[in-house]
Amino acid sequence: GEIVESNVIVGTNWAQDAGIYDFTMGSDGSKVRARYSFIYVFEDGEWKISHHHSSVMPEGILCQPIAKDEVRSLFNLWH
Repeated sequence: GEIVESNVIVGTNWAQDAGIYDFTMGSDGSKVRARYSFIYVFEDGEWKISHHHSSVMPEGILCQPIAKDEVRSLFNLWH
């Protein structure tokens, strides 16, 4: 992947890196933009990953138009 934006904070025996990156899907080669976060801890003389999370950015998901009949049908499910 390629890091697009990174924000690093360093503390005593810990560090955090959170940002946005683009990666290529192995199955079909499509590109995906995602948020990520890593928490590192310095333990036993080594930096270790304590936490990692990635998720696709919802802004990158294209919405499909919905017809008025579909909206009414969904509304009726809730009321």
